[in-house]
Amino acid sequence: DYLLLAFSSALWMLYLGRLLSGITGATGAVAASVIADTTSASQRVKWFGWLGASFGLGLIAGPIIGGFAGEISPHSPFFIAALLNIVTFLVVMFWFRETKNTRDNTDTEVGVETQSNSVYITLFKTMPILLIIYFSAQLIGQIPATVWVLFTENRFGWNSMMVGFSLAGLGLLHSVFQAFVAGRIATKWGEKTAVLLGFIADSSAFAFLAFISEGWLVFPVLILLAGGGIALPALQGVMSIQTKSHQQGALQGLLVSLTNATGVIGPLLFAVIYNHSLPIWDGWIWIIGLAFYCIIILLSMTFM
Repeated sequence: DYLLLAFSSALWMLYLGRLLSGITGATGAVAASVIADTTSASQRVKWFGWLGASFGLGLIAGPIIGGFAGEISPHSPFFIAALLNIVTFLVVMFWFRETKNTRDNTDTEVGVETQSNSVYITLFKTMPILLIIYFSAQLIGQIPATVWVLFTENRFGWNSMMVGFSLAGLGLLHSVFQAFVAGRIATKWGEKTAVLLGFIADSSAFAFLAFISEGWLVFPVLILLAGGGIALPALQGVMSIQTKSHQQGALQGLLVSLTNATGVIGPLLFAVIYNHSLPIWDGWIWIIGLAFYCIIILLSMTFM
């Protein structure tokens, strides 16, 4: 993908590269499955949190590296990305240990389920509410991702530098909460508590964002938004614990698919909502997100 983009000379090559990236984009699901295979149930939330934190730090470092490399030439960032992928490939090839042997000995059951899509049907039947909660939480998370730039420019008159600082700060705080807080709360008070605290923190941030009128107040609210990051690793841990060992890969793949679906639906949906509600009040988008959070908090309290 990245080498194709680096050598691209026509628009169709860019689309082909992105297509290849999408086809081979299941690395996150495999990594989460490895965590499920190699960690105890009590430690799973912690390592799911570290996985999310690593992804978040990559989202911060990537644009910085790409920005500097782009000053050299438009193709340089893609060469660097390709080099990093080659290094990762070599590390996995020579140092990564297969985890399949650590799973339960259920070869017969695996063989039967592999021949059909029954494993996914089983997952939907086993934890439908949890999957709905996960999808809804990921969908709500698309609200700040979609409207942050427009919202902060419209209400606070922020320029691109202030927007960049706020997003970088949010990314760093989010990674810290996922890496160091999610696992500790889940270990001490349980996964359900971690999920609820994360949802409450995020929904509180949405409520503040709807009504604050001073730009500096956004930065304390970022702590609440980042604190919401503990919910999804904990929820992922809950679902992983309730899933058989040989179904972990299917579960993590399903969760990645749901996440990707929200990445398509969310920006389209919330951009339209924000555009139509902006002439009335720019805070409606956060109130809508808050209402969604109230629903999934009630579902979590009732069914988890």
